[in-house]
Amino acid sequence: MNAPQDNTVAPKPAKSGPPVPLLIVGAILLIGGIGLGGRMWWRAQHLVETENAFVAGRLHPVATRVAGVVTEMRMQDNAVVKAGDVLLRLDPSDAAVQIERLKAQIAQADAAIATTAAQIAQSKAQAAVTNSQVAQAESVLARTELDAKRSQALFGAELRATSKQELDAALAARDVARADLTARKAGASAAKEAIAAAESARQSANAQKSATQALLKDAQNQLGYVELRASSDGRVGKRTVEVGQRVQAGQQLAAIVEPEVWITANFKETQLAKMKPGQKVHVKVDAFPGKELEAHVDSFAPASGASFALLPPDNATGNFTKIVQRVPVKVVFEPESLKSLGEAATRIVPGLSVQVEVEISE
Repeated sequence: MNAPQDNTVAPKPAKSGPPVPLLIVGAILLIGGIGLGGRMWWRAQHLVETENAFVAGRLHPVATRVAGVVTEMRMQDNAVVKAGDVLLRLDPSDAAVQIERLKAQIAQADAAIATTAAQIAQSKAQAAVTNSQVAQAESVLARTELDAKRSQALFGAELRATSKQELDAALAARDVARADLTARKAGASAAKEAIAAAESARQSANAQKSATQALLKDAQNQLGYVELRASSDGRVGKRTVEVGQRVQAGQQLAAIVEPEVWITANFKETQLAKMKPGQKVHVKVDAFPGKELEAHVDSFAPASGASFALLPPDNATGNFTKIVQRVPVKVVFEPESLKSLGEAATRIVPGLSVQVEVEISE
């Protein structure tokens, strides 16, 4: 007897498909990609950003106007100073000696002026005497000429009313009077020249005195320059001078950094189309990770950064490669945002690197 046959049909295996976890991961990645793409699109439409930015401020060089030896030092590294505070003093001895020397020269000039004034007075008196002598000589000459003419007339008459000896005496007296008048006039001319020379000497002495007085004023200014004062409020930095060191005029000894700071952000020229003053700016300072500060666009530079370079580019050549230019933009911190940092705000100093994002949406 045959065994019963089993007619049961074996079930077909189910079709294989991607595992459910893989689908979930793919969906997450797709959603993340869409979200990232959407965020990037939104930022491109509403923000412009750059990492080519840094904190800027005003740095005032500290330099003396005169040479000298430092005798007193009051400024300390990184110390806060106020405008007008004494930073250091130089030895005033050289300037004081120069002032005394110039005062002595002015006294000498005053003495020379007094001497020339006396010479002028004397020459004028002499000129008055010679002028009176000239007048007297002219009178004598007039009389002797009349006598000579009269003697000539009497000697030439038929009666010979005068002798040849008397005629010769009259003519001689006339010639003597003429010579005396010439001498007197020469003396008067010499007296006038003496007056002119004395006047010239006085003018020269006055000019010398004026020049010496100008030098004295400059020396007094130099004496005032031995005390170096702060030109503005700020903090002292880069001090390179010590007591006893001899410094030269114009030599930079330190720098004063003002407390006011701002940001210079170098944006590409293609990013400027929608930017304008007053727009809100988000700032991240590398020195304060995780902190975001608020600021606003203040102004745009009048030229690109390359235009202010020591050697500006010259494109008038045969070969030209177009390079995207960057334009410096001044960004100013909001005061309230800096106050939120408290004392740490003083550590935002010129030179720090920052990242800026400008909201360009209307």
